Amino acid sequence: MNCPAGSVCSRGFVLLLALLATCSGLFEDQIGKFDWRQQYIGKIVYGAFDTTSVDRIIVATESNVLAAIGAKTGDLLWRQVLENGPRGTFKLLHVTNPSSTGARVGRGSATYGYDVVSVTGSNPALVRGWNSNTGTNEWEWSLLPSLPEEAAAAAVWFEHDGLLYHVVPVWGSHLEVTPYQIASGQQARSTTSRIAAGWIAKDRCSLAGTFFVCAVKEQLLALDLAGDASSTVLSKPLGSEALGCPKPVRGGEPAVIQNGRYFSLRSDQKLSFGPHDSALIDRTVQEGEPILLQSTVDRVHNRLTLNAHRLRDFVRFDTIEFSTEYSESLGDPELVAIRCKQQSSSGRTQGTGLACRVLLSAADGAIVLVQQGKLKWVREEALAEVETADFLDLTLSDAEGAIEEELNNKNEENGLEWDVFGAFQRRITAQVAHMKNLLLHILGVGPIPSKAQRAGLVRDDFGLHKMLIVVTASGKVFGIDNVSGKHHWVRYLPSFTGFGSGQPMRLLVQRTSRFYPLPAQCVILGRERTEPRRGLLYIFNPITGQPVPGGGLVELPYRVQQVALLHHTGPDFLKGLLLLDYNDQAHVLPESLAAYADNFYLFTTNPQTAQMRGLLVRHRTAAKADGNQLETIPTWQIDLSGAGKSQTIITCVGKSPIEHVHSQGRVMADRSVLYKYINPNLVAVATYGPDNIHKSILNVHLVDVVSGSIVFSMSHKRIRPPLHMVHSENWLVYSYYNDKARRTEMTSIELYEGKTQTNGTVWSSLDAPPLPMVERQSYILPMAVASLKETITEKGITSKHILIGLTTGAVAEMTWALLDPRRPVTSPEKAREEGILPYMPELPLPHEILVNYNQTVANIRGIHTAPSGLESTCLVLVHGLDLFVTRVSPSKTFDLLKEDFDYFLITVVLIALTTTSVVVRQLASKKIIKQAWK
Repeated sequence: MNCPAGSVCSRGFVLLLALLATCSGLFEDQIGKFDWRQQYIGKIVYGAFDTTSVDRIIVATESNVLAAIGAKTGDLLWRQVLENGPRGTFKLLHVTNPSSTGARVGRGSATYGYDVVSVTGSNPALVRGWNSNTGTNEWEWSLLPSLPEEAAAAAVWFEHDGLLYHVVPVWGSHLEVTPYQIASGQQARSTTSRIAAGWIAKDRCSLAGTFFVCAVKEQLLALDLAGDASSTVLSKPLGSEALGCPKPVRGGEPAVIQNGRYFSLRSDQKLSFGPHDSALIDRTVQEGEPILLQSTVDRVHNRLTLNAHRLRDFVRFDTIEFSTEYSESLGDPELVAIRCKQQSSSGRTQGTGLACRVLLSAADGAIVLVQQGKLKWVREEALAEVETADFLDLTLSDAEGAIEEELNNKNEENGLEWDVFGAFQRRITAQVAHMKNLLLHILGVGPIPSKAQRAGLVRDDFGLHKMLIVVTASGKVFGIDNVSGKHHWVRYLPSFTGFGSGQPMRLLVQRTSRFYPLPAQCVILGRERTEPRRGLLYIFNPITGQPVPGGGLVELPYRVQQVALLHHTGPDFLKGLLLLDYNDQAHVLPESLAAYADNFYLFTTNPQTAQMRGLLVRHRTAAKADGNQLETIPTWQIDLSGAGKSQTIITCVGKSPIEHVHSQGRVMADRSVLYKYINPNLVAVATYGPDNIHKSILNVHLVDVVSGSIVFSMSHKRIRPPLHMVHSENWLVYSYYNDKARRTEMTSIELYEGKTQTNGTVWSSLDAPPLPMVERQSYILPMAVASLKETITEKGITSKHILIGLTTGAVAEMTWALLDPRRPVTSPEKAREEGILPYMPELPLPHEILVNYNQTVANIRGIHTAPSGLESTCLVLVHGLDLFVTRVSPSKTFDLLKEDFDYFLITVVLIALTTTSVVVRQLASKKIIKQAWK
C-alpha cells in the first residue's frame, strides 16, 4: 500500500505500535515469582582461555555442551548444546590464537575464519568452526569414514600447523593418519599414511600432543604422528608393570602421567606425582617457554598447592606458585588452563609481577577459578547430572516450636499425663519466657538465633517453602531452597555411585521434620565405585546437611539388591530400612526395628533375563533366630522373556508411596458408580525385544507383586524406545515411538472393578477381586517425549494432570480429560452428561499449557513432583542439563485468594455492613419500644 507522507498511514502505524506495547507485558509480573531456572554445562573435557578476550573461557563438557564462561564472575556468556549421545561427544576442542599463522581467513572486511574448532562424534565426525564472541556456528563439514562402528569410535584427532589429523588405530597392526584442511575439510595429502605399530592395544593407548603413546608391559612406546611416517618408536622404561592407560598431560605437549610419574616424550625428564595430583604444561606464561604446573591437595588441612617448573632445566618457577584453601565439598582438582599477565603498579608501566588465573575441573564436576592464589568462583556443574531428588518440609520457627511443646500432654520424666494445675503452671511459665525473650530482643541482648533461623529455613503457613534435596551422579548432595534457588549446603561423597544398568542412587526419608523437636533424617543408598561394589549408606539431616552423630557413613558388608522403607516407625518416629542382599538375605537398619519387617513382601527383577521374583520376609523369634532375626521365603517367580527368550525388561514403575486416593469411584451418567481398581501392590513392567515378523515388540504387564499374578497384559508391534511411564491410582499412561507410523504416541489404561466394590476399606492381594475391567486408548503426540510425571497433592482431592517433558525443553501440563481412555469416538448423550470429551487422535499442545513458558530446560531427564501444604498446589522440579523449579495448580487455587484480591474494597464493605447492621439494630429496637407503648 502506497501512502503519501504525513497521511493517516503514519498515524495508524504509531497507533499499532502503541497497541502492541500494551500487549507485550501480559502476565509479565508473574515471571520468576514462583519459579526459577539455573543453567549448567557439565564437567569439563577441554578448556582454554580465549586470547581474543580478557574475560572469556571456552569449554567443552561431558554433557556435549560448548560454552563460554565469564572469567570474572563465572557467569554463562553463551552455550551451544550439541547432539545427544555419542554423536555429540567431543573428540577435540581447539581455541586458536589470532597471532598464529593460519588462524583466520579473511575476505575484505568480512571474516570467514574461526575462533574455536570442535570435533564431535565418530561416524560421522562433525567438524565445526565457532565464533567465540557470539557462539555462532560459522562453518561445518563432516567426515563419514568407511569403517566399522567400533573402529570409528576409537579414532582420535589433533591439530598441528593449521591441519586437522584424523588417526584411526587398528589394534595390533597399524595406525591410519589422514590430515585435513581445517576450514574446508579437504584432504591435505593424496593418500592416508599407514604407520606400522603392532604394539598398540585397546585400553592401553592415548594421544599426547602429536604422539600416540601406549603402555606395554614395563615401558612406554610412542610415535610422533605429525612427523615423517617412518619415524622411529620412542621407548621409555617404567621400572614396573604398567597400570592402566597413560594419562596425557593437558597443554598439547607430548607428556603423560603413568604409574604416578610424569614422563616427557621429547626428553628424559621425570617427576613423581601423587595419586590425586594433576599436571598442565603451558607456553604462554613466560614468552613461549614451556612451564610444568603441578597441583597437590592436602585433604587433612583442605589446602590446594600449585607448584611450577621450567621444563628446560626443571628449576622451580615460584612466580606463579600459590597455596590456598580448598573446600572439602570439592573433588580432586585437575588443571585445565592458565593465563597470566604482567601486573603494573600505580602510574607505572613496568610490571611488578604476574597475575594469573588458573582454571580447575574438580572430580565432582565443579568448575573452579583461582585468581592470584585465591578461589575466585565455583560453578557446581554436578547439578547437570541429577539422579534423584525430593522436597522436605522445613523446621518450625522458635515460636511454633514453643507452641508444640505446650501442646505436648506428656510428662517426659514420669510418663503421667498433666493435670489441670500442671497445665496451668506450664502455661504461665511459657508466657513468662515469651515476655523475657521479647524484652531481651528489644534490648538487643536476646538469644542468638539458630543457623536455620538466620538462613530463613522455617516452615511457612502454606507449606510452599521447602528444602530441595538433590543427589547427583558424581556423589554430590545439595540442599537447595525451592523458593530462591540458593544452595544452603553441599556435601561430597566421593566413594558413592549408582547401582548401574540405569539404576541411580536412592534417597529415602526416614523421618520428616513434623516430629518436633526430633530433627528430620534422610539416607542415601549407593554402592562403592570400585570392587567389590558393596553397599554404602549416608545418613544425614536434610535441613542442615550435617551427618548424624558418628559420621553418617555406613559401609555395608554386602551388596544391596533391593531396599524398602518399613511401614511402621519406632518410638522415635524413625522408619527402618529393609535391605536385601544378593544372597536373598534381609537386613534391617537399625536392627532394633527388625520386628517390624515381619510379613513384609519384596520383589526383584532381572532386566537381562526378564525374570521377576517375589519374596516374603519373616521375623524369627529369639529361640529360632540362630544369629539372624530375619528369614526370606521365595513366594513366586514369573518369566516375561517371551517364547523366543528375546524380551528384556526396560521399565518397571510402581505407584507413589505418598499417594492418596480421594475418590474410590466414578459417577456415571445414570447416577451409578463405576468403582476403581485401586491395587497399591500393582506394578507396571515393560519388556522389549526383536521379532522376526514385526521387527520389534513392546509388552506392557501389570503385575501384583505380592501374589505374583499378572492382572493385565498388552502388546505393541513395531515399537521402539524411549519408553516413559506414569502409574497412579487406577490408571497407567506411557509414551513410545511408533516405528511404523514414525510418530510419538501415548497410551492410557484405566482399571475398574465394576458397579460393585469387593472391599472398600482394606485391600488384600492374597484375596483379590476378579480381574478388572480395562479401558484403553491411544493418542498421537506431535513432539517427542523426554519424561512423564503426574501431579500429586496432600489429600488427592485436586484433579491429576500429566506433566510431559518434551525434547524441545518445554514442559506441558496435560489435563487427564484429554488422556481419558473412555473418550468415545462419537459423542453420545451419556458421554456429554459425564463431561467426557469426544475422541480425537491428536493431542493438542497449545502454548498456554507450557509451565516453563520460555525457560526451556535442555536435555530433560526427569521430573519430580511433591505436595505442598495447600491442597491445590503441587511443587515441581524439572532436571536435565538445567534445573527448573515451579508450582502448578491443576484445579486452580481454589483454597487461596488471588493476588489481585481487593482487600481495601472488602474491608470497606465489611465496615459499612457492620456499621449499618449496628445502626439498623438500634433503630429497630427504638421502633419496637414505640410500638409497645401504643
